[in-house]
Amino acid sequence: MKEITTETYIKWFKDMSFWRKFEDKCRSLYLKQKIRGFLHLYNGQEAIPAGLTHAMDLSKDNIITAYRCHIFPISMGVDPKKVMAELLGKKTGTSHGMGGSMHIFSRKHRFYGGHGIVGGQIPLGAGIAFADKYFNRKKVTLTIMGDGAVRQGSLHETFNMSMIWKLPVVFICENNQYAMGTSVKRSSNMEEIYQIGKSYGIPSYPVDGMDPEKIAKVAFEAIERARKGKGASFLEIKTYRYRGHSMSDSELYRTKEEVSLYKKKDPILKLKNIIIENEWETIENLNIIENEVKKKVESCVEFAEKSDFPSLEKMYNVVYHETNYPFLDKILPS
Repeated sequence: MKEITTETYIKWFKDMSFWRKFEDKCRSLYLKQKIRGFLHLYNGQEAIPAGLTHAMDLSKDNIITAYRCHIFPISMGVDPKKVMAELLGKKTGTSHGMGGSMHIFSRKHRFYGGHGIVGGQIPLGAGIAFADKYFNRKKVTLTIMGDGAVRQGSLHETFNMSMIWKLPVVFICENNQYAMGTSVKRSSNMEEIYQIGKSYGIPSYPVDGMDPEKIAKVAFEAIERARKGKGASFLEIKTYRYRGHSMSDSELYRTKEEVSLYKKKDPILKLKNIIIENEWETIENLNIIENEVKKKVESCVEFAEKSDFPSLEKMYNVVYHETNYPFLDKILPS
């Protein structure tokens, strides 16, 4: 794994601060009805992409995840302007404005979504890993899910096949403690989710999801195990989201006191304190970074707002492979 240095911590602070501000701006744009449909924000979970991408080989490894998916592609190198444009439904977006919030995608950066079906990405991640093993590409696929997706039957089928075939995959549960609005405690008789993997012989571990360094170290071991042909691992990364499940969530299932308690463990605040305590950077320079982050977010919004919406014809060209689809004559003007 790449060495974790002073510069790493500064980069993590800069990246994670940008991701937080990016999501805050998305919330604002949604309230202004410039972003439509569903919107699932990542606030509080920023240490996960920071740690995972540090452990990955970004020149070849893959990520597939669920619908809380704006930040991961950015962490893998996708232009955040294109992610913002996708959120606003513009043709300069990552999916030409056709995917929206839940379907960010970048084949170039090996980010395979963004999936709206709960748990639907789990077998797909194993499928990507199967293809890489078949063609001996030495790639590893990180297959990420929420704690609610662990209740899906496809997870168990996928775990079993992954171990039989020794697939180069790392399964990761982002346990933010609430599947939409239902706590893990109410929905599972096994609160230590990582234990599920052990029943399939998968090396499985809990990880502190508020610390990018801890995430990076555990993830690197799992990734290297997969790359060496030893099969899957399962990580339960214990985190917390500060916003609701989506923008329509009234959050009646948790108290303000609980949220406030977890905000004291804010991964960005922890990074900032570590940097200052070790005198790796001054408060003044960190403030400059935060101001630069705000400007970068605004540049993303400006790009997206100035971009055009896709044409109606484009929608059919993207969705259907057959150019003379039989229903088009009835829908589109001649």
